[in-house]
Amino acid sequence: MGKRVAFIGLGVMGFPMAGHLAERGGHAVSVYNRTRARAEQWVTRFGGTLGETPAAAAKGAELVFCCVGDDPDVREVTLGKEG
Repeated sequence: MGKRVAFIGLGVMGFPMAGHLAERGGHAVSVYNRTRARAEQWVTRFGGTLGETPAAAAKGAELVFCCVGDDPDVREVTLGKEG
């Protein structure tokens, strides 16, 4: 049985990476993306759950993956108000 994991950032690379964790890895994946529609697309395609904030997606996860564009984005989703 897979782990409970969170994936923050569903861009060109993150979307399929999180999908592999769900489909091939058998993990229960919770996702967050700053563009909510993108996270909704991911949940529709792969299942899992959508976190309203990065913190909500990561709550209870054994592992958290972060795949965002640059240093300010990393700071926002990890150390920001909702991270």
